[in-house]
Amino acid sequence: MASYLKGLLYGAGGIAVVGLAALVALQEKMVYVPVLPGLPRSYSVTPARLHLDYEDVSLRSADGVRLHAWFIKHSPPVPGPTILFFQENAGNIAHRLEFVRVMLQRLHCNVFMLSYRGYGESDGFPSQDGIIMDAQAALDYLAKRDDIDTSRIVVFGRSLGGAVGSVLARNNPDKVSALILENTFTSILDMAGVMLPFLKWFIGGSASKGPKLLNFLVRSPWSTIDIIGEIKQPILMLSGLQDELVPPSHMQMLYNKVREPDARCLFVDFPTGMHMDTWISGGDRYWRTIKLFLEKYCPETQEVKMNHKADENDNGNDPYL
Repeated sequence: MASYLKGLLYGAGGIAVVGLAALVALQEKMVYVPVLPGLPRSYSVTPARLHLDYEDVSLRSADGVRLHAWFIKHSPPVPGPTILFFQENAGNIAHRLEFVRVMLQRLHCNVFMLSYRGYGESDGFPSQDGIIMDAQAALDYLAKRDDIDTSRIVVFGRSLGGAVGSVLARNNPDKVSALILENTFTSILDMAGVMLPFLKWFIGGSASKGPKLLNFLVRSPWSTIDIIGEIKQPILMLSGLQDELVPPSHMQMLYNKVREPDARCLFVDFPTGMHMDTWISGGDRYWRTIKLFLEKYCPETQEVKMNHKADENDNGNDPYL
């Protein structure tokens, strides 16, 4: 009997060691999903398919990795903001084109869509440090363009993109005018216990209780809740209450972390919104919320307004109509 129990103990220990080794070795493949199951990594469509005016953009991240992006321009040109959009985890920027098409229509803006390293046509392999450098490269590129209002660059991140955007906004208070987060998690550390419940005893972020002995092994913690309070710009939080992937409580915890009587942070929930379709199920209220937020915290400068008015008089029509 003693030898039997000893064998079970050794067996359980062996399984634990193998599982721990797999977690360490394969965690990037578990965290990042550049390719949707059954689909190729290449873009299924381009903005041209949706009749959008765009530029293919090639960038270099700080460590030399070549990145691909699309700069999609509102047509006809309008003096609106430029939205730097960071996508959800799975798939590539082509899968978000319908959302961006509607965004251009409803918000009268330009949109810059970045393929993270290892996604779409970008080189390299995804990691937290690498994607942070990629986001910075995208922002630095936009800040140098002379055909946009660089004082009105707004970062919009959904899910993983919200974690990326939060770091970028925190690091660039002089370049990012506002931040929009949608269905974003508190941290990958907390999400580990959501996706694999047994891990919550070993891995967890500041939203979790008790010591987490294996946190040091996680190379991409994306701990948004630990930096959200350091962001100085106005923040709009959009939360789908039927989110089947990221618990809606995560968005509420992020809001609670920054909420103050004078904080420029707005939280709006959508009762039927799921992880990927909040922009659809939210309907007109979704887009009106964003538009009003931008009008309040990212308004046109007086000079741009005067130039826009002059253009309207010259053209005899209003490009917003």
